[in-house]
Amino acid sequence: MKLPVMPPLSPMLAKSVASIPAGASYEPKWDGFRSICFRDHDEVELGSRNERPMTRYFPELVAAIIAELPERCVIDGEIVVATDHGLDFEALQQRIHPADSRVRMLAQQTPASFIAFDLLALGDDDYTGRPFSERRAALVDALAGSGQSIHLTPVTTDLPTAQRWFEEFEGAGLDGLIAKPLTITYQPDKRVMFKIKHVRTADCVVAGYRVHKSGDGAIGSLLLGLYKDDDTLASVGVIGAFPMAKRRELFAEFQSLVTTFDEHPWNWAAHMTGERTPRRNEGSRWNAGKDLSFVPLRPERVVEVRYDHMEGERFRHTAQFNRWRPDRDPRSCAYEQLEQPLTFSLGDIVPGLGSQ
Repeated sequence: MKLPVMPPLSPMLAKSVASIPAGASYEPKWDGFRSICFRDHDEVELGSRNERPMTRYFPELVAAIIAELPERCVIDGEIVVATDHGLDFEALQQRIHPADSRVRMLAQQTPASFIAFDLLALGDDDYTGRPFSERRAALVDALAGSGQSIHLTPVTTDLPTAQRWFEEFEGAGLDGLIAKPLTITYQPDKRVMFKIKHVRTADCVVAGYRVHKSGDGAIGSLLLGLYKDDDTLASVGVIGAFPMAKRRELFAEFQSLVTTFDEHPWNWAAHMTGERTPRRNEGSRWNAGKDLSFVPLRPERVVEVRYDHMEGERFRHTAQFNRWRPDRDPRSCAYEQLEQPLTFSLGDIVPGLGSQ
């Protein structure tokens, strides 16, 4: 492979802001795996956010890139799994698997798409030093022959349109907005763009904890639950960003609530051996040796957390501690308190996406 911009390369990043800034180019924030696509004729490499190649996990995208993109190009984008019901990040996570046979099977069952949003090189030309407005125009031309698997993200410079996108597109599983100054050059690993995400709060039951990696005597993370209509407690995520002194304080506080699994809503003795966590078959695909077992607590403490959006029954990202709620009855912490985004079709955002 010989291109003007070569792998490995860290993508350009965005810093969080509270509101949509004026005077920029706005585009949806896609909820998938960030990836830079390198193509030199029949050679293709898909780089990840941490510069690790993901090429082997997405053979269908390699074939689509060869069929749909210019022969020599470098394009920044997002790998997503699109369905009729929106983006499916959980299905995307399942695509990272060590067995080639399963990789091939999943490529057929849950094919991925590539959403392109920046051009770094085309032919022998390096575009990273050019302003975004010029890179975007060249990207539109470069993707003129794209098909079912490679898609161009929509953009607008109209602030009211961007605000509408922010409110509506969440219903299709998108993650907010990205704002790019029209004059910025492409700057790898620099936070020169802006991201605007939804921020909401929810009152959750604390149902367990994991011990900090430093050993006993400190909390690593707290496991959160919400009650369903049938009065069962569902696992919705974790919080874990505490100073070490607070981790030790919480560890001491929660010892009086430690219980056995026989008396806990998440009684894994009734499940198959090896299912040690609130999520059935939960595991870390990025760190296979990570211990995800937990200490069960009587579900008597309530905490208010900040979150951006849900994926199915769980918080899509790690929630953030807001405050304790001693005034709340744990049984009142139910899904009905959560704000429900409008339903929105991916095909209305990018024509053809989700209809493969």
